[in-house]
Amino acid sequence: MDQRIGAYLDRLSRAFADTRVQLATTAIAASAITAGVMWGARRTRRTKRARDLKRSTLEMVDFDSDLLSDSGLSGANHALPNEVVTKHTPVELTPNEESLIREQLARHYAFLGAEGMAELRDSFVVVVGAGGVGSWAAMMLLRSGVQRIRIIDFDQVTLSSLNRHVAATRATVGIPKVDALKMSFMDIAPHAKVDARVALFGAETASDLLSGDPDYVLDCIDNMETKLELLDYCNKHSIRVISAMGAGMKSDPSRVQIADISDTFEDPMSRAVRRKLKLMGIHGGIEVVYSSEKPGKVQLMSLAESQQDEPGDFSVLPDFRVRIVPVLGTMPAMFGIAMGTHVLTRLAGFPTEPLAIKGRHALYARMQRELGNREKDMSAAFGGPQLQMNTDDCAYMLEEIWRGKSAISGAIDKLTLLRWRRELPMTTANCVCMTKAEADRHSKLAGSLEDNYSSDIIEFVERRLNEEKHISTMR
Repeated sequence: MDQRIGAYLDRLSRAFADTRVQLATTAIAASAITAGVMWGARRTRRTKRARDLKRSTLEMVDFDSDLLSDSGLSGANHALPNEVVTKHTPVELTPNEESLIREQLARHYAFLGAEGMAELRDSFVVVVGAGGVGSWAAMMLLRSGVQRIRIIDFDQVTLSSLNRHVAATRATVGIPKVDALKMSFMDIAPHAKVDARVALFGAETASDLLSGDPDYVLDCIDNMETKLELLDYCNKHSIRVISAMGAGMKSDPSRVQIADISDTFEDPMSRAVRRKLKLMGIHGGIEVVYSSEKPGKVQLMSLAESQQDEPGDFSVLPDFRVRIVPVLGTMPAMFGIAMGTHVLTRLAGFPTEPLAIKGRHALYARMQRELGNREKDMSAAFGGPQLQMNTDDCAYMLEEIWRGKSAISGAIDKLTLLRWRRELPMTTANCVCMTKAEADRHSKLAGSLEDNYSSDIIEFVERRLNEEKHISTMR
């Protein structure tokens, strides 16, 4: 063995003593090093460009619209001076101007009455987020008679805004969305007091951006954490707020609804907001506009290959999403108009009653009855009937834990609830969602769960039930 090793090392030594071999080895090594340096340099430059872009966007949040105009970045020569507007900002009209406004709002006076319109015109509204939803909500409130309004958004009009932003034109591409809205507002209601803030909402800016004693705040933010900060602030300070859930990837106008956040269903964003609010101690009392359309028809657009390694570097701002949500321009408009209509009727004292979620509460009651019937048939070998869940618990398990789907197949029709492990009591910690056919088979299983289900299904169910145990401590 030692002789063979020695012979091999001797041949290797003679090979590397050859000048040609040395040159070839050096060339290969140099090429590898050069390639590595070039790849690293490209990666560094790409990351730096993305971070510089992000930093410049943040810095632009502090720019005044006049500076944007002076620098030629506005895309239009219409930058307007801004003023701080509050509930108590005076709106002064000459008799002739008042006559014009009364004619402009004649149909609303006929609908809401003089007292209602007086309340509406005396109100102060803050719209946070001036994109596809917020721009339409703000526009319709202004057209309806709101004379004091603050609009807040850090972003600029882009070409892609033209499919959904109420004031976006090719001439306004490149200017802040709030400035584009204000210019449009001045053409419609030049007497209105419009406070256009080019700003990024956050917990640290909330007290300033929501100051002035607003009668209503419209949350049209599409970033989850920022949305939660706004809703938490409004809840703590008893400010009336209505929040827009996800209009992206939705296409059925008949499914747009207004409800308390605790009564929403089918919408993933509503579910995520609801659950995070519960962790913050907020269990309801927040109005939302959402769509009950079942998700899944379209998906988020994929990242480019160059963005996949460090996707966070390509977000517009830190903690903002990178992947683009497909949007039909009509759906954000419907959300915004629904919000605006709800707010103006509330401000005018006009009675409206959002449609109850018919059938959903009946579904929960039916599931609870079926669960009781299954428990009656539970044999003594498994402890007999031990139902410890009411209708609200059934709703919670179906919507929050199982997301309206069978744990076994992912089906969404003909669902029921039952025990996961038959030897344990029927509680939320042992409750699984299946189709009725799957539940019938589950009730007749011979042997253990491991003998009848794959490890993936068992791990999935146990993970969801552990999640329930965590959430239940805060219910």
